[in-house]
Parts: sequence; C-alpha cells; structure tokens
Amino acid sequence: MDRRNQTSTYEFLLMGLSERPEQQPLLFGLFLAMYLVTVLGNLLIVLAIGSDVHLHTPMYLFLANLSFSDIGFISTVIPKMLDNIGSGSKLISYGGCLTQLYFFGLFADLDNFLLAAMALDRYVAISQPLHYTMTMNYQCCALLLAGSWVVTTIHALVHTLLVTRLSFCGPNVIPHFFCDLVPLLKLACSSTYINDLVLMLVAGTLLIGPFVCILTSYFYIALVVLRIDSPEGKQKAFSSCTSHLSVVSLFYSTAIGVYLCPPSSLSGGKDRLFSVMYTVVTPMLNPFIYSLRNRDMKGALRTLLRRKKIIFCLYFYSLVIHHKANTYLPLIQGMDPYQGSRNCLCTSSNCYPTLPHEALLRYN
Repeated sequence: MDRRNQTSTYEFLLMGLSERPEQQPLLFGLFLAMYLVTVLGNLLIVLAIGSDVHLHTPMYLFLANLSFSDIGFISTVIPKMLDNIGSGSKLISYGGCLTQLYFFGLFADLDNFLLAAMALDRYVAISQPLHYTMTMNYQCCALLLAGSWVVTTIHALVHTLLVTRLSFCGPNVIPHFFCDLVPLLKLACSSTYINDLVLMLVAGTLLIGPFVCILTSYFYIALVVLRIDSPEGKQKAFSSCTSHLSVVSLFYSTAIGVYLCPPSSLSGGKDRLFSVMYTVVTPMLNPFIYSLRNRDMKGALRTLLRRKKIIFCLYFYSLVIHHKANTYLPLIQGMDPYQGSRNCLCTSSNCYPTLPHEALLRYN
C-alpha cells in the first residue's frame, strides 16, 4: 500500500491528563467550566473594547486581538479533550491531529507576537509620551497586527506541511492531551532531521525574538521609571505595565518550563501540567488580570453589561406588550367576552370599538 494512503488513515491515541476512570468526570466538569469562563471572559473583553470609543487606542486594540487569540487557543485543545473524556475514546484521526497542530501553533505564536507588540506600545507610551500618538498611529498598529498574523500563519503552515511528509508506522500513542509537535515527531518512522532543523532555527528565532523584544522594552521602561522624581509619577508609570507584565510572566514561565527544561525534569506528567498552565489557565486569567487592574476596562465592562441588561429588558417588555396586543385584538375587533355584544364609539367619520370597564381592568 502507498505510504500516503497509510498515513491518511492513521489514528493516534491521546493519553490525556489521567488514565484513572474515576477521575474522568471531575476532569470533564473542571475543564468545561474553565473553557466556558475563558470564552465568556475574553468575549466580554472584545465586546467592551469594540463598543467603547474611549478604548479605541493601540493598547486596547492589541488586547482585543489577544483576547480573540486566547479564545482560538483554548478552543483548539479543550473541545477535543472534552469529547474524548465524554465518549471514553482517546482516538484522534490523522487529519484531526494535523488540524489541531496547525491552529495550536498559529495561536500560540500569535500570543507571543501580540505580547511583544503590547510591550513595545508600553515602552513608547512611557519613554516618549508626547510622540505616542504619532509613533503608534493607525498605520503602525495595522502593520504590527498584519505582520503578526501573516508570520504566525506561515510558521504554523510550514510545520504542518513538514509533518505531512513523514510516515507513521510504529506506535501511535501520544503521551499528551493534544497533538503537540515534539511528541508527534517522536512517533515518526522516517527521518525528522528537516523538522528538527526548522524547529530549532525558525521556531527558535520566532519564539525567542519576541521574548527578547519584551525584555528589552521593559529594561528601557525601568530606566525611564527610575529617572522620574515624584513617587506618584513612578507609581502611575509602573501601574500602566503591571497587567501586561503579569500576563507575560505567567505565559512565558510555563512555556519555558515545557520547551526549554530538560526532558528528565519533566517526567511523571509534569510536562502536561505545565502545558495546562499556558494553554488553559493563562487564557482564562487574562481577562481577570486586565479587567481587575484597569479602571478604564472595568468602566467599559460595566457599561457593556448595563447596556446588555437594558436591551434584554426592552426585548422582554416588547414580548409582554406583543402578548397583550394579541390578547387585546379580539376585544378591539368587537368580541366582548363579558357581554358577547359589539359596542362602538362613533365619530363624524369613523366608529371605534369600546371595551367594558371589567375588560380594561383585566387586560391592563
């Protein structure tokens, strides 16, 4: 049989987080709740920024894209994991594994680039506040966002296409809860030299480059903050970076723990635990970090929720009025449930039906 046909029908076995049957209901409920909280929280961030014109600034534009990326990031991994737990099957098809691999790489790289763009934005805002609007203009923000999407899309596509040239004829067990690139390459029967080379050169450059950009930006931010004389000015400048710095610390500490630590130090399922931290926990905490530590964001969320509440109340009120109108209609047409007769009030040109006093009390 042709190798392409063998690979196209191949299936992999995802071991998941635990092999104990008694722990599966707990894991299902826990990760379902975390997934719903993450999607709802990040969606509220996107809607709040889009509905408030005061938040149409570069920092919040990057934050909206980061929230959208986090929704895609967690949606790449968790739904399939919940499906495997619920069905009791740990299988994932070859095509499904490649799809998960592509979108996981896309959104993981996109988070990396967006965090670097946000660090650059904070550096310009603190070090050059008078030239901020000129430097971080619409063209610059659009170029940063478009460049991030294009580079990450191509990068994820390159790794996925390189995996398609491999043959898998041996063990099909992936000791993970999703199709990650490194565990998948270990199952290949053919040579993975090109894959490893691209992973080391291209992926290393694209992943370490934004991280170096973030460290450099915060180094110069620290130098600028130290030159500020007033304690209030230092606190105000530092407070504008705390939310972003918290997200960066949480994301990179767990990602470095997975990909840069020696394999011996990640035995016993520690690699899967670190993966849960940066694939699930970090996207879930991002909305809380930015909303709880940002006054403008809290105000926009309150306005959004108040507006949604008003819209819901108006919709409910319209349903009630519509129901009353439908109930009123037979009476207006002259059908009196009390008298069974037609009563009309006539003017010089038209006649209008009138209702008994009891009917008015009943339907008002």
